[in-house]
Amino acid sequence: MPYSPLLIGHISAGILGLLSGTAAMSFRKGSPRHVLAGKLFVASMLTMAIGAVYLAIVRHQPNNIGGGILTFYLIGTAWLTARRRDGETSHFDWVALLIPLALGILTWINGLRVVRSGASSQDGVPVGMTFFMGSVMLLAAAGDLRMLMRGGVFGPKRIARHLWRMCFGLFRTIIRKRNQI
Repeated sequence: MPYSPLLIGHISAGILGLLSGTAAMSFRKGSPRHVLAGKLFVASMLTMAIGAVYLAIVRHQPNNIGGGILTFYLIGTAWLTARRRDGETSHFDWVALLIPLALGILTWINGLRVVRSGASSQDGVPVGMTFFMGSVMLLAAAGDLRMLMRGGVFGPKRIARHLWRMCFGLFRTIIRKRNQI
């Protein structure tokens, strides 16, 4: 069975993201190797997320559309958090806040629809995972709103924001790749 070049690129970017993300976590924060591995991780994950959204649209897989958008959002905002100075925000952050808010609400609505239908899963995804992911999305939106209302993040909170977003984006990729094998 032949695979499309886009699918091969998507899978390759995902594998590179897994390897570079693991490397970035193993190097000392701020070291040249950490920065290099981090840049490679961000580039590969954003490439993989864009490919995922496109493939999901072509293959009519709505859950994967949201997953690709969420991964792009998490990695993008984590990268911005690391690049900025303490307390720095922009108008882009207000727009980005809408992504997890909309995805979280839609994911919860979908989970409630599945529960009301009497099913325990949809397309092989347990309804509990749907609610878990919807909750993570809404928590990310709440974190964005909190950051914006406080005028940015500072010190250890900035690093924590960077880490949880990068690591959860990596976690999402591990789970998706494991389910595709």
